[in-house]
Amino acid sequence: MANTVFTNVHILDCSGDPAFEGEVRIQGNRIQEVARDGAKVSRDNVEVIDGGGATLMPGLIEAHAHPSFANTSTLEALGELPPEEHTLLTMKHVKLMLDQGFTSLCSAASAKPRLDIVIRDAINAGDIPGPRMLAATPELTVTGGLGDVRLSHMDRSTFAIVCDGPDEFRRVAREMCREGADTLKINPSGDEFVPFAKANQTVMNEAEVAAVCEVARSRGKRVAAHARSAESVKMSVRNGIEIVYHATLSDEEALDMLESVKDTVFVAPTLGVTITTLYEASDWGITTEVAESLGMRRELEVACGNMKELKKRGVRVLPGGDYGFAWNPVGNNARDLEHFVNYLDFTPMEAIVAATRYGGEIMMMGEELGMVEKGYLADLLLVDGDPVEDVSILQDQGKLLGIMKDGQFHKRPEVPRPAAGKAAAS
Repeated sequence: MANTVFTNVHILDCSGDPAFEGEVRIQGNRIQEVARDGAKVSRDNVEVIDGGGATLMPGLIEAHAHPSFANTSTLEALGELPPEEHTLLTMKHVKLMLDQGFTSLCSAASAKPRLDIVIRDAINAGDIPGPRMLAATPELTVTGGLGDVRLSHMDRSTFAIVCDGPDEFRRVAREMCREGADTLKINPSGDEFVPFAKANQTVMNEAEVAAVCEVARSRGKRVAAHARSAESVKMSVRNGIEIVYHATLSDEEALDMLESVKDTVFVAPTLGVTITTLYEASDWGITTEVAESLGMRRELEVACGNMKELKKRGVRVLPGGDYGFAWNPVGNNARDLEHFVNYLDFTPMEAIVAATRYGGEIMMMGEELGMVEKGYLADLLLVDGDPVEDVSILQDQGKLLGIMKDGQFHKRPEVPRPAAGKAAAS
């Protein structure tokens, strides 16, 4: 593994402090030195990369990833994809996410039981390119819950495994642990586009949630909950769930409970899918009027108020927009940082920290991932421009001059190259 020095770079370390001019030395797969104020790092036996004033920052981390979702317009279409083609598509998606600067992803559900696991293991073995990855199960749901697409006269499937009662949830959770999943995903609430299980409805009961959490604790796994309703959020907190997706319709009690566990819980509202359903899904028959009739605008408005309140209370709110549907496809994931600025009143710096430093924490690697700091893993982006001035540039693959994961270039910068970013403006 080659050792690398980045010089003439604008370092955004994602501590929350302002960026600074400096140099960074990579030794193996870790950051060995960070220098500022004209100081120089050691140059023995290294490749020197002159950044030309570009921004050096940690790789982005996706908190709600669905790399195996096939950008379909219906849930049942996802179940119609054969496993062989589905595996190849998931390989394509993880490479696409790495191409777009996501060096880590926390999966929020797999479309088939072993897809995430197989892809994670292939990435770790070096067989395919992709981000660091925590593999999730399909979404464990109930009869008549989100993901139950069966018909009385026809068996259909999607991203869910239907369970009923604590014993069945316990059995399936154990099977998923046996197969090697990192995260057990459950659906205690419904969703606005499900007519028989709306977002404000809580469809799992306490015993079912507790059964999955019991298995997770016994096997050293985590549980992630699709929890839009206030009661599903409270149920998640009561049972020690650390990853609460959505939390959009939380009431005051639910907000208080999330605040009480702010040191251990992560919340990802997934604004992306709601926004695109409201404004960008008309080609698939979902006009803004249709989306509003489904309750999407109301949920977005309530969600924005709740996320602003959670941020104010010190709860970690992370980007990740449920990308993987036809009008919200995989590959647009970095849009959520801009959504956080436009809808949740995050500063660009706060949105970037949420997608890097907090991302390292949701990956359970908070002491070594998500910052440009000595001893941290060398997952880095070299960006043409300053994302703190314009966070939207992180959506432009052409602005990503270099992508490094684990000390190795996935995308190597052109050297020498013209001045970029702050240097170009000076």
